[in-house]
Amino acid sequence: MAAEMQAGSRCMNFYGDGIAYLRDLPVRGRFIVIEGPDGSGRSTQVEALTSRLESDGHAVLNTGLKRSELVAKGILRAKQSTPLGNKTMTLMYAADLADQIEHKIIPALEAGTIVVADRYIFTLMARSAVRGLGRKWLSSLFGFALVPDMVFYLDVTPSELFYRAFQKYSALDYYESGADMGVSGDLYESFIIYQKRIATQFRQMEKSYSMIRIDGNKTIEEVGAELQEKVGTFLGAL
Repeated sequence: MAAEMQAGSRCMNFYGDGIAYLRDLPVRGRFIVIEGPDGSGRSTQVEALTSRLESDGHAVLNTGLKRSELVAKGILRAKQSTPLGNKTMTLMYAADLADQIEHKIIPALEAGTIVVADRYIFTLMARSAVRGLGRKWLSSLFGFALVPDMVFYLDVTPSELFYRAFQKYSALDYYESGADMGVSGDLYESFIIYQKRIATQFRQMEKSYSMIRIDGNKTIEEVGAELQEKVGTFLGAL
């Protein structure tokens, strides 16, 4: 297989067994993930990085959570009105990503496109772990997931996230505050506790999943410059 590949192409790596019939498919594109909590500036950086890559002549595809045509609407309905358990919600999110990987991400990589994801399996694993699901079960569940070329984590203190949330929305998100977990009757305290637990999960995953941590407390411009420099260095070294 390797001898038959076009220049610059490679076989994909998966965290587990992957998707059997796609394991030996040669791809030429690159897969970059930007992780971080709500308020970390993650989506802003995805947009800025995409613009930079496109201006440099690269074809870019954006993706993220709840973007599968098959599952996304069901997840939104479940979060808005249907009281589902943590494991059921995690399975729905897993189906959303599996569908995107098979029908959206891998075809784009095969075509030589750079895929930039606004969150990936790591947010789902962190959220699920703090709600009581075991790490071993989660690692097995997400064994279908493609290994990205780069994973960035925008690390922001809970107090800064709280400030940004109120500055932008004048309110706190129910799930991003951990209100569904009943950790505190005070929403502010619940938010701080929940975000600290999520941050702990990411720190525990950082080495195992080769995450590149970036100080998200810095300005948008400073974060963007650091992130784009690292991506540019990586692409230039290929």
